[in-house]
Amino acid sequence: MRADTRKAGRTGRDTMGRTDASRVLAIGTVVVLLVYIVAVLFGDMARVDLFGAWLGIVAELAAVAVCVGAVLRTRWSQWQILLGGAAVAVYTAGDLSYLLALDGEESLAAVSLADAAYFVFYPLMLGALAMTLRKLKGVAWPVLLDSLVGALAAASLMTLILAPVLRSGAAGGTPFEVVVAVVYPLLDLLLITAVGGLLTSRGLDLGPRWPLLIAGLILFSAADVAYALGMQDYAVGSIIDVGWIVGVVGIALWIDGVARAGTASRHHDRALPALTTLMASTTAAVAVLIIGCQVPIPLLAQILAALTLLLTAAPLVFRNRMLRILATTDELTGLPNRRGLVADLPRRVGGDRVGALLFMDLDRFKDVNDALGHDVGDALLVQVSERFARQVDAGALFARLGGDEFALFLDGATREEALTAARRLEAALDQPIQVGTASLKVSVSIGIALTPDNGTDVTLLMRKADIAMFRAKSDRSGHHVYSSMDDDGGARKLRTLQELRVALAEAQFEVHYQPKVRLTDDAVSSVEALIRWNHPLLGQLPPASFLPLAEEAGLMPAISALVLEEAVAQVDRWRTEGLVISVAVNLSGSCIQEGLPRQIRLLLEERDIPPECLVLEITEDMLMRNPADAARILARLRAKGIQISIDDFGTGYSSLAYLRDLPADELKLDRSFITAMRTDRRAHGLVGSIVDLAHSLDLRVVAEGVDNEATRAELRALGCDLAQGFHFARPLPAADVAPWIRAHTPAVPEDDTLVAQRI
Repeated sequence: MRADTRKAGRTGRDTMGRTDASRVLAIGTVVVLLVYIVAVLFGDMARVDLFGAWLGIVAELAAVAVCVGAVLRTRWSQWQILLGGAAVAVYTAGDLSYLLALDGEESLAAVSLADAAYFVFYPLMLGALAMTLRKLKGVAWPVLLDSLVGALAAASLMTLILAPVLRSGAAGGTPFEVVVAVVYPLLDLLLITAVGGLLTSRGLDLGPRWPLLIAGLILFSAADVAYALGMQDYAVGSIIDVGWIVGVVGIALWIDGVARAGTASRHHDRALPALTTLMASTTAAVAVLIIGCQVPIPLLAQILAALTLLLTAAPLVFRNRMLRILATTDELTGLPNRRGLVADLPRRVGGDRVGALLFMDLDRFKDVNDALGHDVGDALLVQVSERFARQVDAGALFARLGGDEFALFLDGATREEALTAARRLEAALDQPIQVGTASLKVSVSIGIALTPDNGTDVTLLMRKADIAMFRAKSDRSGHHVYSSMDDDGGARKLRTLQELRVALAEAQFEVHYQPKVRLTDDAVSSVEALIRWNHPLLGQLPPASFLPLAEEAGLMPAISALVLEEAVAQVDRWRTEGLVISVAVNLSGSCIQEGLPRQIRLLLEERDIPPECLVLEITEDMLMRNPADAARILARLRAKGIQISIDDFGTGYSSLAYLRDLPADELKLDRSFITAMRTDRRAHGLVGSIVDLAHSLDLRVVAEGVDNEATRAELRALGCDLAQGFHFARPLPAADVAPWIRAHTPAVPEDDTLVAQRI
């Protein structure tokens, strides 16, 4: 284990070292390029042997080094980077060959060996773009057609621009040289339109530096056009060279950006409008034809423009197909989405056809998102989908419904075969999943509905699979096959869960406060608040009727945040009225995350509330699930002045060693001990022992559920610090708390005051 850790550490340091070196190399390349540009623009570059001509080669060689670094960083695993880097290297080799062949001349008079390298550059770059296009998985034809239309339109426009060169024949060179010079701009525009087609696709991302790719190719094209129009006047070291060399560096920096960002197959909402290429191409073709009606232009330009318009309609047909596919495809995993599942299921379900629908939901996936961020959560979902897909037979319908929910329909599967498939899916997650530096252990709950046994209606079958999945999650059984016994309870839970989500969105919750009494002088030192749900049909519901379901469904962090904000806001209002009391929030285990201290600090700072006015209550069983992490996070909170209370103490099975080590200020005795005190001598003695133990550890003790004067007197005699219960007061709306406290006893703020808020 330690050896693996050391190896991982060395690997991480090596990767970090390569990343830093590549960043320095990229910056150095840009610096050399800028020096070269300044030398060309402001220096005397007329003579071939000037320093600046070779400085351009140095900039290109640095660009090659950047590409090599990108290849090494991705461990030769991405063809897009390999082909792009090869294109930069080949073009640089062509420039170096050209410069060496000059032999004191300002330029070569004929086509040279360097042109062979230049021509190889284009298929390599097209190959790099094709590797990106391959990730579209079945919807590549619209992009190819968009690029072809754009290329034809650009070619017709370029033929019109280069008409003087074509008409003049050699224009200072042989016809073959003229053709070669004209082909270069056409190839450049082919690359530009290919990139434009990719940018209009809403399924791809060309990387964070795609503008550098576009700028580089545009400069290439401009330099080639300038060369074609003035071949006879070209000399090495002219401004035309700047266009070529800047283009090479721009492409290299784009390749470096792709390597840093990872595989360019995700969409990040940077796509250009889908009709951009089509509109620009059509406009260019129409313009060429209009010009051809007014003045003589080459026949080739007219033919290319006409072909552009003829092919313009084709991408529209394929684009409709692409939109249909994208509408039924999950863009994160590439699987069918819920719409795709609903569209495909009817042809698989019906009559006496046998099959099984499996609904899968990852357990506690929200904790991963909250603790590590949505990027890690997305990466986890991708790997989970890949593991599941390897367990799915060909022909089965596998879909992602959204969030962490997946679905699988098995044609012809019996109950036993469906159970076997469920076990395979569970086993697929036995090994931890590595996402970056995090090793994540996840599990899945699977609900199974069988057809025709559980119905042949798609909506009904999906509802029953959902009910079975919810039953598997609540029972923690891994998987569950739907039965009629599940329907009432499962449907009711699903309905309540949906109503809870609506309640959160529509603010249907309210916090009531129950006064607490300091037993030494009967003064009110604090209040306890309990959340209430103002259900639109059932009226006001207590927390016990909905919080367990909220915990199962992962809604507790949202509810806890709501109550925390309301409690702190109420303390602020009371302080404005002159009533200084504290507030505590009872958090579930799912809320104790790394970001909790910062969340609470910002909340208190927003209303300028002192940290000692807040106490966080965590139940004993929640603390014991992960005592080390809980203690670390709670210690950070306590260091900021926020008090910690262990709620429902005595109902769990924790070690006293944890009580010693946990950063706590208070113990709250569960009401079950208090209720039994008057009739059970052992309970009476246990309460007294807990009070003494707590005081020996400098902890306060709060007794819950005090319902009569005799119990209050016994607790006072035992040395209990605080008590609450119906004997003192029932929970009150926030507006009634201050009048009640003033009517009974003034609030006395001290260092040991507490308000416990039980969610």
